[in-house]
Amino acid sequence: MVNNSYDLVIYGNLVLPGGVAYHSAVGIKDGKIVRIGDRDDTDMSDTTEIINAEGSYVLPGAVDAHVHCYSSLDEGFYTASAAAAAGGVTTIIEMPYDATGMICTLPAFEEKKQQLEQQSIVDMAMLVTIHKQDGYDHIRQLAEAGACGFKVSMFNTDSFRFPRIDDGQLLDSFAVIAETGCPVGVHAENDEIVRRYIDKYRSQGADPRSHGWSRPKVSESAAALTAMELAYETGVKLHLYHCTYPRIFQLVDYFRSIGAKVTAETCTHYLTLSEEDMPRLQAKGKINPPLRTKQDKEDLWDLLKTGSIDMITSDHAPWLIGRKSDEDIFNNASGAPGVEHLLPIIYSEGVAKGKLALTDMVRLISQRPADVFGLGHRKGRLTEGYDADIAIIDPAAAWTLDERELQSSAGWSAYNGMSMQGKVTHTLVRGTLVYEAGAVTGKAGHGEFIKAEHLA
Repeated sequence: MVNNSYDLVIYGNLVLPGGVAYHSAVGIKDGKIVRIGDRDDTDMSDTTEIINAEGSYVLPGAVDAHVHCYSSLDEGFYTASAAAAAGGVTTIIEMPYDATGMICTLPAFEEKKQQLEQQSIVDMAMLVTIHKQDGYDHIRQLAEAGACGFKVSMFNTDSFRFPRIDDGQLLDSFAVIAETGCPVGVHAENDEIVRRYIDKYRSQGADPRSHGWSRPKVSESAAALTAMELAYETGVKLHLYHCTYPRIFQLVDYFRSIGAKVTAETCTHYLTLSEEDMPRLQAKGKINPPLRTKQDKEDLWDLLKTGSIDMITSDHAPWLIGRKSDEDIFNNASGAPGVEHLLPIIYSEGVAKGKLALTDMVRLISQRPADVFGLGHRKGRLTEGYDADIAIIDPAAAWTLDERELQSSAGWSAYNGMSMQGKVTHTLVRGTLVYEAGAVTGKAGHGEFIKAEHLA
């Protein structure tokens, strides 16, 4: 007699921390993974609901550590989280730079957290930022409230919502953040170099490649070096966002070798697009830092296997097409929608093409992001006791990415028309289906705020 030991059992090829367990099953109860066993284990049949995903891969849901839900107010938590669900992303790490201003005080943090819990379909953790001057009490309060980390910029994208923090303020802030155990992530571009080079190439804005020329590689490496020196001095955990080419990761390896606590990411677009695509993409390919060379793109794939790159993120920035339509590349917004693309593209371009092992992909888009940002106690692994955050991908499905079918309010994609191999068929957040058979089934308010746990 069935006593409903499990709320749900999923059969399939499970991608576990130690490798792929073929013809296996995962048992889920009260939103948690409570059992991992063999497909033929009679105990695993003790359930009222089964998802038979034989032949498919059952993965821990992706943790996208770089998402801007509110850079464009047309997006917001609901729409961004619907896109996440459709792409197998079960946890979003939300950026603190909103169109309405920075999240750098406890009241702003609590207000946004409340919005999240009312509107999101998937779970979310929240980054915060710092004042341009002082604000050290806010740093301590925000860390205590469960922020998963701090984000700062060395480039002045927008003086109101995305300002540059000068090196002196970074030094003092890093020292305070180090006391909390939280990581601090940096947008590493040298403001003086970029400003000078924008002026140098401003008259050539009709050529979309001039965006890349105005942000040379050394503007990125010079800023990254400064940030790593400050991190080494203060002992803070430093994370480098959206790194575009191999030298950055080589420098990271050096600083790690002398004891600095540094992690670094790259993004989907730097692995799949290059500066050669700019004439075709026009402003849809305008991203900061910019797309680099075709060789840089290929070399990043090699680094993914060695552990030099800690994670892959989307840097989801869902601007409406009106912000991408000016003939002068410098007059357009920077960034592209991507949270729905992260898992499908890394599987298709990496795993399906033999560039990346399944276990490496899971490490890069699930396990490491969760660990670095203090979510590793609940997220990022198919392990008993963890949240039942699961993405199922059918490796046999071949399809073409069509921007008209995407969930984001942006309505466009830099990957439109890309041939894809492997398709997300189901997404579950804490055991609840939020995406199935091409439709978002999750409801606003299902997503939870995940309080980070860091060791100082």
